[in-house]
Amino acid sequence: MTTIIYNLFIINKSGGLIFYKDYGSVGRLDTNDSLRLASLWHSMHAISQQLSPTTGCGGIDILEADTFVLRCFQSLPGTKFFVVAEPGSQGLDALLKNIYDLYVDYVLKNPFYEVEMPIRCELFDLSLTQLILKDKAMLGSR
Repeated sequence: MTTIIYNLFIINKSGGLIFYKDYGSVGRLDTNDSLRLASLWHSMHAISQQLSPTTGCGGIDILEADTFVLRCFQSLPGTKFFVVAEPGSQGLDALLKNIYDLYVDYVLKNPFYEVEMPIRCELFDLSLTQLILKDKAMLGSR
């Protein structure tokens, strides 16, 4: 099964969208829609942590619908990474962890990057595109 990633969002711990990338050709989001979706996800994630009957709940990790799957990874400092992909996509956890590794290597180690601010790093963007294409090719060959 080929995995198709539609969108990637990175949200800072305050709930601000600091990075958005559209990889799909279906359902493209404009700037306002991407900001709304990031804000909504941050709020739902925070509310689910507070309402959970289980202590230590980290919030919603996955949301599955008929037309998409949304998978989230939250780093220890509170930055959230989530992808919107086609239904039935496999390997999204590993993909998100690889995206986080790229974030650490190209964004956090960049001396010109201010933490919690929008990400504008060409090497990060290029590496993300290569990772998504490589992941898509590997999953497509299975």
